[in-house]
Amino acid sequence: MNPARRIRDEIAAAIQSGEWRPGDRVPTEQELAARYRCARATVSKALGELAAMGLVERRRKAGTFVAHPPVHSAVMTVPDLAELIAARGEVYRWDLASVETVKTDDDLLAGTALRIEGVHMAAGEAFALERRFIALGEVPEAADADFAKEAPGTWLLGHIPWTQARHVIRAVTPTHKEAALLAIGASAACLELDRMTWRAGRVVTHVRQLFRGDRFDLIADFNAGP
Repeated sequence: MNPARRIRDEIAAAIQSGEWRPGDRVPTEQELAARYRCARATVSKALGELAAMGLVERRRKAGTFVAHPPVHSAVMTVPDLAELIAARGEVYRWDLASVETVKTDDDLLAGTALRIEGVHMAAGEAFALERRFIALGEVPEAADADFAKEAPGTWLLGHIPWTQARHVIRAVTPTHKEAALLAIGASAACLELDRMTWRAGRVVTHVRQLFRGDRFDLIADFNAGP
């Protein structure tokens, strides 16, 4: 077998089997060249192919690391990020930043609401930022929920049935604070998901989620019309 192909296939197998986890450091080119008794150029070619496949990330001056596979979500559903991340085999955590009762003057979400902010974590790294409003007039039990233990989106899906939702999806540049929280460059592209959810014509929640552009895909499957 071609040496570069052998290196590529064996590393790919280690990643896909879970032996090497997202974020793990891949041995250096020099270490791999010694292990496989080949030239560093051969190793570099194999790593380049793995990077093109999305299995590793090559970071200048830092080395090569197992990539975090992007999470895929259907556009036409209201996803539970905890489930999506767990399905990728990564450990999920919700870090609550703040929760407070506020008065809103939004045309669609007017009245008293809970404003909740926090960070969704995947494998110990920030995956998405969230700012959410829950209409207390429609969901009064939310006032007693413990959002330090459970993300509000997960809680809502488990307690409040929804009948209608609207997504607005944009590519945006994060603020400096958002970029720092997501551990990305200030000029990196992010995916912003702005969603309003209704129950029987009444607003339940309005949420803005900001995702790293390289970690999340929104997908829709549909058929041609008549």
